[in-house]
Amino acid sequence: MLTWLVIFLFVIGTAAYLRTPQVIWNVALGGALLIFSFTDYANVSSLLILWALYLVVVVPINMPHIRQKYMSEPLLEFMRNAMPSISQTEQEALDAGKVWWEAELFSGDPDYSKIRELPEPKLSDEEQAFMDGPVEELCRMLDDWKITNEDYDLPEDVWEFLKKNKFFAMIIPKSYGGLEFSALGHSSVVLKVAGRSITAAVTVMVPNSLGPGELLMRYGTEEQKNHYLPRLVSGEDIPCFGLTGPEAGSDAGAMPDTGVVCRGEFNGEKDVLGIRLNWEKRYITLGPVATLLGLAFKLFDPDHLLGEKVNLGITLALIKTNTPGVDIGNRHFTSNHMFMNGPNRGKDVFIPMDWVIGGADYAGKGWMMLMNCLSEGRAVSLPALSTGAGKYISYYTGAYARVRKQFKIPIGYFEGVEEALARIAGQTYIMDSARLLTLSGLDAGESPSVISGVIKYQLTERMRQVVNDAMDVHGGHGICLGPNNYLGRAYQGIPISITVEGANILTRSMIVFGQGVIRSHPYLLKEVEAVNHPDPEQALILFDDALFRHMGFIASNLFRSLWLGLTSAMFVGVPGKGKVKYYYKQLTRMSSCFALLSDACVLILGGELKRKEKLSGRLADVLSNLYLVTAVLKHYEDQGCRSNDLPLMQWACEDSLYNAQEAMKGVLRNFPIPFIGHLLNFVIFPLTKPYAGAKDKLGHKVARLLLKPSDTRDRLTKDIYITDEETDPMGRIENALRRVLAAEEPERKLRDAMRIGLIQQQPVDALIKKAIELEILDKDEADLVKASYLATQNAIRVDEFSKTGWKPV
Repeated sequence: MLTWLVIFLFVIGTAAYLRTPQVIWNVALGGALLIFSFTDYANVSSLLILWALYLVVVVPINMPHIRQKYMSEPLLEFMRNAMPSISQTEQEALDAGKVWWEAELFSGDPDYSKIRELPEPKLSDEEQAFMDGPVEELCRMLDDWKITNEDYDLPEDVWEFLKKNKFFAMIIPKSYGGLEFSALGHSSVVLKVAGRSITAAVTVMVPNSLGPGELLMRYGTEEQKNHYLPRLVSGEDIPCFGLTGPEAGSDAGAMPDTGVVCRGEFNGEKDVLGIRLNWEKRYITLGPVATLLGLAFKLFDPDHLLGEKVNLGITLALIKTNTPGVDIGNRHFTSNHMFMNGPNRGKDVFIPMDWVIGGADYAGKGWMMLMNCLSEGRAVSLPALSTGAGKYISYYTGAYARVRKQFKIPIGYFEGVEEALARIAGQTYIMDSARLLTLSGLDAGESPSVISGVIKYQLTERMRQVVNDAMDVHGGHGICLGPNNYLGRAYQGIPISITVEGANILTRSMIVFGQGVIRSHPYLLKEVEAVNHPDPEQALILFDDALFRHMGFIASNLFRSLWLGLTSAMFVGVPGKGKVKYYYKQLTRMSSCFALLSDACVLILGGELKRKEKLSGRLADVLSNLYLVTAVLKHYEDQGCRSNDLPLMQWACEDSLYNAQEAMKGVLRNFPIPFIGHLLNFVIFPLTKPYAGAKDKLGHKVARLLLKPSDTRDRLTKDIYITDEETDPMGRIENALRRVLAAEEPERKLRDAMRIGLIQQQPVDALIKKAIELEILDKDEADLVKASYLATQNAIRVDEFSKTGWKPV
């Protein structure tokens, strides 16, 4: 009898695993039952029970009219009563952007060809020339200490350079005079500038991210585009965008800023159809220097001058900052980074209706417009800023760890420091991989709203860890601010990226999974749409189809997760070779488990899930880390699967899979119904936890990649500004690294001589003189040792100031 039970489960499980249509696996189950009926194990009572279950449960599932009447219709009615209403802002967020790779991760069986067939991201000749020319020159011009501690702003010549070379017009089409760079080109510019000055990077980012430029290109009238875009290109207009206010940050629905449709006088003309505005905004980057303010507000039409609705909703307008009633405000002090940021206000400001972006036709459509334009800030600018920090820190902290010695040993050789260096390099590899994959999607025409949230919060958080690890490696050298400290301002700037474009707490706990599960799930959005369909008959048909496909999907992922767990995904068909193939298999396994766990949470919690922010945040962590594994594998393959880069790829995959596993475990431990949590834990992890993170031996290999020049180090830190000038805060460290490595052999001779007593430890000049006298070193070798010593002293020194102020001494 047990054998037949196994056979039944095998038939059901195989059909579910292969995701065969319900009719096929129902027929297969009936065939197995028929064969069982003629065996010696069958008796009349058991056959009656089994055939009754088959005829009453299984057969009706394949008869749509019966299924709809007795199963789907009651459930549809229940869901209509139980499902919370979706607000307008929530609906517009759901409708924003496109579904991309996140849908494959929710599928439980990703189609890797969709990612692997994307071309390797490469800059165009024009973009590369801009990087090698104006961007390189800009980086040479930037003195971050002077900007942040003396001028409290970019120097005037830098402002003029930015305008002249169209840094504010990277996303504007050439037809309007802009550069029309790809997403990769835009990102690469921000990445390179960010390592020299966050002030300069943010100043470049804002006009090319969420703001008037992109909104005009997508939604502006032809008249608005023709007037404003050339002025933005030339720098004649400096834009900012006002969304956040004192009482409403992330909750746009609570925005108190209002506009009322009315008629008034404008520029001497009477009876002009327009809007009377009152607002108060803060945290507005470039606000204090802006000439053109993009403004979000709630629009009301009490006199029905535009139509029947009174509350039209969130609306966007362009307002010249010299308009009467506009108070552009002063400035905020942003974590010692002196990019222009401040409040602005308006009292009884009257603007004509044609200042609404897109004109009157787009009144009330502002939230939709904003949601569709978030990708530039979330998916391009902030990830570029974060990855740039990781690349610069990898390059120069690795060099510092090789140059700086304790107990006569480079600190990078100590295992404790190795751990930090491995995290720095591994996280940077992850950040760059995710950045490049997302940019490839954007340049291929995708607009992934969920993924943009993923990489914004993941990369800014990983930047936080990288900067903190670098501070640990540098110690006092990192905390003593001054012209030579390249790390301190980066540390102070961490909260900026963490906070803007939606604080990470909100993005993680409410947006990524909350929005992603409805948008990206193969059936959930269809069910929601069916529940809200106005035609009852059509709603039932749509709901029935989605529901039973969804049930089959759950059954499939249940058996897939168990089988993949028992076999460690050994038999899954995936692309790649060697370690790449292994990690693709594990990604498929975790995708199936994630799909099952997501459905369980939605089924048990329903609308309550969006209020269970801890569970939602952990599910967001699973989705995010699966995306990062995908990105790492894609990046490794794009770079030719180089064996020297293998430790980076392995470390990144091991770390991300471990993070995904622990996030799943967190959901299972805190599942609202403990029994179901334990049952799911058995299905998802039937043997044990499969991932333990990167091993120490692997971390050792990764850390050593940062301690000396190599092709791998160059690939990891590609596109940053590199200098070995002794007077530059970063260049002095690279200069020291080269001189230290050049002096390795003569310094070894000195150590050997001291160890056997030929020469005693003494000041360097005397030591070198004695070594020459004893012919331990020749003159050229002595010069190398002396140059190494002086360069090292220059690299590790910190700035000193007078006791009464910031004057260096």
